[in-house]
Amino acid sequence: MPFISVAAMTWLVLLRTFSTALDPTLEEAWKEWRKTHMKIYSKGKEEAFRRTIWEENLAMVKQHNREAVLGKHTYRMGMNQFSDWTDEEFDQRMSCFDLELAEATGWNKTIFQDSDALETPKWVDWRTNGHVTQVKDQGKCGSCWAFSATGALEAFHFKNTGKLVSLSEQNLIDCARKPGEGCEEGYYTTAFKYVQDNKGINSEETYPYEGEEGLCRYQPSKKVATCTDFRSYGDWDETHLEKLVATVGPISVSVNANCLRHYESGILYSESCSKTTNHAMLVVGYVSTKKNAETFGYWILKNSWGTHWGRNGYGRIAKGAGNQGGIGSYYGFPV
Repeated sequence: MPFISVAAMTWLVLLRTFSTALDPTLEEAWKEWRKTHMKIYSKGKEEAFRRTIWEENLAMVKQHNREAVLGKHTYRMGMNQFSDWTDEEFDQRMSCFDLELAEATGWNKTIFQDSDALETPKWVDWRTNGHVTQVKDQGKCGSCWAFSATGALEAFHFKNTGKLVSLSEQNLIDCARKPGEGCEEGYYTTAFKYVQDNKGINSEETYPYEGEEGLCRYQPSKKVATCTDFRSYGDWDETHLEKLVATVGPISVSVNANCLRHYESGILYSESCSKTTNHAMLVVGYVSTKKNAETFGYWILKNSWGTHWGRNGYGRIAKGAGNQGGIGSYYGFPV
């Protein structure tokens, strides 16, 4: 996705109301955060603009965490690579899930006879069985759909071969979408269908990630995994999703990225979190508990925002809480 233009940035600087001067006591924290996230700005207005956003987000995060200590929230917030972005920039850069593409590939295909009587375990975590590769970072490319898809493909490849191989998101970005669209938006079934039609995908080692669209350079002689089919659902059904995670493996899902932006730890639950989905992730497990005949717990999510986000790149979102963040809206997996 394109960045905010220089002209727009200038107007934002000119129009933004600076309610308070920059806090000199935060200078060392600001420098440390910039070093951690490798942030470089031009001196003057750009740095002042970014510092102002960062300080506002820091104040918001601290207030939220004070309230969390008092029991008002179920999760903690933290400062991360998005802490100097405006809301508009975050929406523009990180909204990378295109639901309209689902219609082109189809959904609600049945892989097994669902049954209300199917008993699922209270705890599932596919990471403990070696099905999940390391956390990756999509950077500023809107390629979450590709990372979600490779995560599911990697798990199924391991399930079938016993070998855990990191697959190439760049292969999908360059080849599964039209030229120039790979960093805009996508849908994981687009990736599954490409691997199916292409009869293979390259490894991360063969086709490394660049974080921007390029010419398709797939090497058929070096394919490492295949996909014969895929399944996709638009059910709004967390119970069905639980059965799939328990019996099939890690599942590609869609969620609301805005709710996750400042997440650090705990179980994400917020009544203000919209169910409108704009980001793709990978459910690698869940934990369920029962209270008064109702099921509660959380989903374990692998993100593609690097290890500085969340719990070393993973998040937990409330399960059985009315489709929190749209977690049960749309999901799928390769075969």
